[in-house]
Amino acid sequence: MTLLQSTSPKRFTVFQSALATRPSAKTVATIAALALFVLPAAVGCSKNSSSSAGSSSSASDAVVARVNGTEIHESDLAMAEDDLGENIHTMEPAAKREQLIAYVTDIFLATQAAEKQNLQDNEEFKRRQAFLRNKMLMGMVLQTRAKDAATEEEMKKVYDDAARSMTAEEEVHARHILVESEDEAKAIVEQVKGGADFATLAKEKSKDPGAADGGDLGYFVKGQMVPEFSEVAFKMYPGQVSNPVKTQFGWHVIKVEDRRTRPMPEFEKVKDQIASFVARKAQSEFIAQLREGAKIERLDKPATPPAAAAPSAPAAPPPKQ
Repeated sequence: MTLLQSTSPKRFTVFQSALATRPSAKTVATIAALALFVLPAAVGCSKNSSSSAGSSSSASDAVVARVNGTEIHESDLAMAEDDLGENIHTMEPAAKREQLIAYVTDIFLATQAAEKQNLQDNEEFKRRQAFLRNKMLMGMVLQTRAKDAATEEEMKKVYDDAARSMTAEEEVHARHILVESEDEAKAIVEQVKGGADFATLAKEKSKDPGAADGGDLGYFVKGQMVPEFSEVAFKMYPGQVSNPVKTQFGWHVIKVEDRRTRPMPEFEKVKDQIASFVARKAQSEFIAQLREGAKIERLDKPATPPAAAAPSAPAAPPPKQ
């Protein structure tokens, strides 16, 4: 059960809205295509994998194992970690390292077996290899664009622009006690009027999961709570306790602790969000520029036929004699 209208995090929602400026029409499709491509993971952006015997090593890219003479480097493990995704990150460091070495070992063993069968000469393999090469190069050039764009100066500019566009929005800091019936809620109101501590009552009587911290809801804007709750809370003053309020969850008694204008989040707390925004914007604009300067032909659709000529007006009849 939650009073919140959405399950998204409450913090910085207004700031995120300010960042989400409407893109121009020419970049809409590009932004969609790049939605998960800001920092490509498995796109070969680590050091080159050493998949052949005799590869040189350095102090920063040490050889950790050999498979039939083929060296496995630290850089291979880094790319394997990207490839395996989130699950590998939850493992203990020693177990993770063993898993990565085993994974790369299996890749090299299978590769060697495939090469003995000359599968590298297969036309399907060559097509896939060419596609993956293009995808990796795309990832690298987009990474470069993202890195170049996300300068401290540019991020501060985006932050300042977002701050100017944010409208002042009021927040309320409130606590509440949630019970099953109106009679229970009325009894709680009387206890509070009699001097009982609201937070203590919340811990003892509220059925809300947040009751353990005294029913504290923190600061919220009006749209974050269900309408019946917000309508009452935003009409109250600090220190005031409400009469019973009915919502879909039950009966509430509300205490307002504070009211304020929502503050702008500090730059350092939203810096990662800004960097992501700046990177996506730079990448989408880069792809849009490439599209504008390219000759793109669609061969899967018939060419648009030329517009039919407008019929000529009928000749006027000759004048009567």
